[in-house]
Amino acid sequence: MKNFAFYIICFITVLLIFSCSPKKYELKGNALGTTYSVNYFSETKQNFKPQFDSIFNVINHSLSTYIPDSDISKLNHGKNIKVDNHFKNVFKASKLIYKKTEGYFDPSIGLMVNAYGFGPETYDIQLTEKTIDSLMNFVGFDKFLLKNNTLQTHLPSFYLDFNAIAKGYTVDVLADFLKSKNIDDFFVEIGGEIVAYGQDHDHDKIWNFGIETPIENNTNRELSYAVIIENRALATSGNYRKFKTDSLTGQKFVHTINPKTGLAKKSNVLSASVIADNCMTADAYATAFMAMGFDKAKQIIEKQQINALLIYVDEANTTQTYISNGLKPIVSAL
Repeated sequence: MKNFAFYIICFITVLLIFSCSPKKYELKGNALGTTYSVNYFSETKQNFKPQFDSIFNVINHSLSTYIPDSDISKLNHGKNIKVDNHFKNVFKASKLIYKKTEGYFDPSIGLMVNAYGFGPETYDIQLTEKTIDSLMNFVGFDKFLLKNNTLQTHLPSFYLDFNAIAKGYTVDVLADFLKSKNIDDFFVEIGGEIVAYGQDHDHDKIWNFGIETPIENNTNRELSYAVIIENRALATSGNYRKFKTDSLTGQKFVHTINPKTGLAKKSNVLSASVIADNCMTADAYATAFMAMGFDKAKQIIEKQQINALLIYVDEANTTQTYISNGLKPIVSAL
């Protein structure tokens, strides 16, 4: 009888372990002009796709320059409106990062984004040194402030573009939503920007992600590094995929525009990956490092104690990698 009771207890224990094991749920789709993927583990079946779709819709109507009646589109076309909390959150974070990057992260560069053909609007102008200098008179995020939920600036014309931080911000909003539902183990990814919490129960370890090799036509998504993300965010920016070529001159323009010069030229940084407490911060810094080049980026990283991995080209045209001290324990070459 004792042996029988022992086996019964063991059977019940195993049954309880398996019945309480969290199940994996995956959601995928399109949002913000790109794709998204969410994996989470839950002991009870929960499909959050309707809530995610609602979040995407609300943020789009606040921050998307591709939606004509969004708040930011109305502001860019001269309408005086009250902005929502999403706009305020992104504006406030952008102001801080604008200062910390010494102006290399600048959402007011939207005029130049459109001028080079990377934005939702096109201008019937020829990009010369003179026209670039003229457009740059309307660039400078220090010329904007929010007061009583209203955007204020003395500029007669402007075009704000938060696309370099909005994806990361949306990742944060989705992550906060999952945490509010007592989901402890998950990752959220939108267009390569990631927040990961807890563990990957499929592999019984902390979440791991890859950093792509920054080469053009990397259709196989070859990876250079693996990084462990524990309750943090990862964002990577690069100019090796998105660029345009002038049909007349053959000149290639990259999508990261230097807000100091207005020029869409490659810096010597091929890709910048940043790990931070939230994804909008990582997203914005990664963009800024692409614009400023390696020497300035390294200076800012060390001054601000930012966790970053930069793949760059040195003076001998050799590809090199810089990994900040805080990242070295969690990054490995592949």
